Amino acid sequence: MLTRETLTGPWAGPPVAWTEQDEFDEATYRKDVARCCEAGVPGVYTGGTTGEFYAMEFEEFKAVTRATVEECKVHGVPVMIGCTSTYTLGAARRAAFAAECGADAIQLTLPYWIEMEGSQIVPFFKEVVAAAGGLPMSIYELLRMKRILTLDEHRAMKDAVPNYLMVKATRGTLGATQAGCEALSAFVNVFVGEHQWAELGPYGASGSCSSVVYWNPRFTLDLWEHVEKQEWSRVQAGCQRIQDCFDFQDTAFEGRGFTATAVDRLGGVASGFLKTSLRSRGPYPSINEDDVRIMRDWYRLQFPQMLEN
Repeated sequence: MLTRETLTGPWAGPPVAWTEQDEFDEATYRKDVARCCEAGVPGVYTGGTTGEFYAMEFEEFKAVTRATVEECKVHGVPVMIGCTSTYTLGAARRAAFAAECGADAIQLTLPYWIEMEGSQIVPFFKEVVAAAGGLPMSIYELLRMKRILTLDEHRAMKDAVPNYLMVKATRGTLGATQAGCEALSAFVNVFVGEHQWAELGPYGASGSCSSVVYWNPRFTLDLWEHVEKQEWSRVQAGCQRIQDCFDFQDTAFEGRGFTATAVDRLGGVASGFLKTSLRSRGPYPSINEDDVRIMRDWYRLQFPQMLEN
């Protein structure tokens, strides 16, 4: 059973591989999950934005979940499944299937199509976690939920769902601020972007649902070691390099409409670590070979540590 002590570090959230016929490329995806496990990541996660949960039918979700859990179990690596849906029953069905497959944790957001009332929040999480048999839960908090959880709401969730272990805090949410991260980390783990470890590590940030770890595991896992040792000047230097990557992507591919899954594929394929497809599910645009070449050339000139040897 995962605990706050073990649900830490850069958990890899690899994108799902799709064939040219827009079907799940299970063999390629399994190889990427296995490579992450073999690289020493502390855990693997799917079902978030990069995992394109929003672009899958339930049968596809089941196939991706099964493949992820099975590969992680072979390698002895914990696995967390995102079970987000626009309604309670949809999330509960996904959570129940994740538990049936042997997942170690689930991740949820609030249903995001219609804004929820405050009184509905705790009952929603309790019902879905119950469907998962009480598995440890994390919350993926982002502005798309249409409301930001308050510190009191997070506390109420922890009281109602003791296995609420982690919040993935993104821009505009409580945990992405120094004061909010410090307050939340008193009772749940706070995962933030890898580029924020220097800023928020001293305030309790304890990991990341990471893409950079499969751009280059050695670089990212080494950086995490410096976080654990509280070597903040070294962490700051590494975080700045990651921010440089993000800034380059923003500039070089401005106006292309890339979503998180496209950007994360780009970073991992260009480094040579990921073997996934370049395809993102429509209507969102996909990267192409020219984009990969541009990113790889930038790595070679500006950040050679990110390239696989």
